Amino acid sequence: MSYCAPVAAVRLTSLTKTFDGVMAVDGVSLDIADHDFMILLGPSGCGKSTLLRMIAGLEDPTSGDVAIGDVRVNDVEPKERDVAMVFQSYALYPHKTVQANIEFPLKVRGVAKMERAEEARRAAATLGLTEFLDRKPGQLSGGQRQRVALARAIVRRPAVFCMDEPLSNLDAKLRGETRAELVALHARLASTFVYVTHDQVEAMTMGTHVAVMSRGRLEQVGTPQEVYARPASVFVAQFIGTPPMNVLPVGVVLDRNVLVGIRPEHLELDPSSTVRTTVTLVEHLGHETLVHARLGDTSVVVRLDAIEAAPSVGDDVGLTFPEQHLHLFDPETTRRVDG
Repeated sequence: MSYCAPVAAVRLTSLTKTFDGVMAVDGVSLDIADHDFMILLGPSGCGKSTLLRMIAGLEDPTSGDVAIGDVRVNDVEPKERDVAMVFQSYALYPHKTVQANIEFPLKVRGVAKMERAEEARRAAATLGLTEFLDRKPGQLSGGQRQRVALARAIVRRPAVFCMDEPLSNLDAKLRGETRAELVALHARLASTFVYVTHDQVEAMTMGTHVAVMSRGRLEQVGTPQEVYARPASVFVAQFIGTPPMNVLPVGVVLDRNVLVGIRPEHLELDPSSTVRTTVTLVEHLGHETLVHARLGDTSVVVRLDAIEAAPSVGDDVGLTFPEQHLHLFDPETTRRVDG
């Protein structure tokens, strides 16, 4: 049985939040379309969680507007915004069964017992929790508890799901599995997700769009492919991608007043090149090999296929920078300057 929640666009206009004079969110304007899976991505302290909490109504903006659908909701109470919040901590009632935890939002609303039980069973079925309905949270794994928290959110049929680093407490294997479950859940619900993370892998594999934040401001908004292929700033270039983009100082690669970026998979080892460097580390990762080297005062990384012959630490090697793969940035603003 399909389980469809109503959907709504989210529009943020010049949204600002200060705490005791400290700017947490600085004039952010962002349009999130119906059905979108928008990732708010950035390092700790960049303002992404504060932005999410303003959408949910848990923080009041210092200035600017939040709209859900066509309605400005700045003065609307959180419970009236038709938003469901999923936190990093599961926040489940340990003494209640899974069924009772999922039902709880409906019980608070005064929904009849039989109706809320049926809604809870439907939400549980959506997330593969049917066999656990009579268990207590302490009898579940971390991934199962997170799914209970998600079921408790979807049972409300909200317009918007707000998720604040919900996978951070899971181990690496379970994070990967739950990422796939969330993508499938988004497709089944056909709803609007706004998801906060500092993990670029989550952003690249889950989101339909990514909003990269730094120091309270938006650096770039686009599809995961766009922000990877055409980063709008040095910050985005080096935050997206593992290993990050190599960024070389002015004059090292081109005789122009620009910083030059190149992804490790596009930088080439070339014995005939006049640009020489010394290998400092070689990482054999099975599916690929990462060659670290020093180019003047700058570290660079070259990504090789596992089948390619790799140099050894201490070897002198040449580097080639294919022109079609170069990214140019202004040395003063660090913003992208090439067309």
